[in-house]
Amino acid sequence: MGDRVLVVDDEPSILRVLAANLRAHGYEALTAASGKAALTLVETQQLDCILLDLGLPDLGGLEVLRRLRAWTTVPVVILTAVDDHHAKTAALDLGADDYVTKPFAMTELLTRVRGALRHGRSQSLDRLRSIEAGPVCIDLDAGLVTRWGQPVRLTRTEYRLLEILATSRGRLCTSRFLSERLWGPGSEKGRLLRDHVASLRRKLDDPSVPELLVTEPGMGYRFVVPT
Repeated sequence: MGDRVLVVDDEPSILRVLAANLRAHGYEALTAASGKAALTLVETQQLDCILLDLGLPDLGGLEVLRRLRAWTTVPVVILTAVDDHHAKTAALDLGADDYVTKPFAMTELLTRVRGALRHGRSQSLDRLRSIEAGPVCIDLDAGLVTRWGQPVRLTRTEYRLLEILATSRGRLCTSRFLSERLWGPGSEKGRLLRDHVASLRRKLDDPSVPELLVTEPGMGYRFVVPT
């Protein structure tokens, strides 16, 4: 199966057409008819690109994009029936990768999707292989974590959790997203996740006043690199 693309639009006919064309060109297509449904899917699925309509019935597309960019860099191509310069600028400022105005030719849309996917892959290739945060150093190639130059022994789950948080570059990782990444689709193990975060803090941070592993109450966690 090819790259996984989420189509977000409140028009059932558009969802069907876009999903069918994407599948015909080798992509795996998922669909969502509202902003809230889209955010839930992004939290629980590994996606390669999102096609996001601005005119959604619950959360507007720009608000959905703003929330996405708080914790994920997945490429986003905006779809809209409004050819508005200000909306386009706002979307790009919020982190959209491209912008397509309806009606559009399917060949044009597929070209934009391919471009967004290339951009996403280049960002992944460019990511740091070593991350330093205060006294903590994470060597992603060697799978080694040190603090004040001394190796830190982590369990496999602790290391994977730290890797996910650290490579998210300061973005918020929701508890559901972390649970899915650690224990698979459908998992939401809040208590177990809190236990692993607490263990990481004891080994890498100050549990009483955490500076590296920060909790966003009711939402999730963020790895902060001190300036």
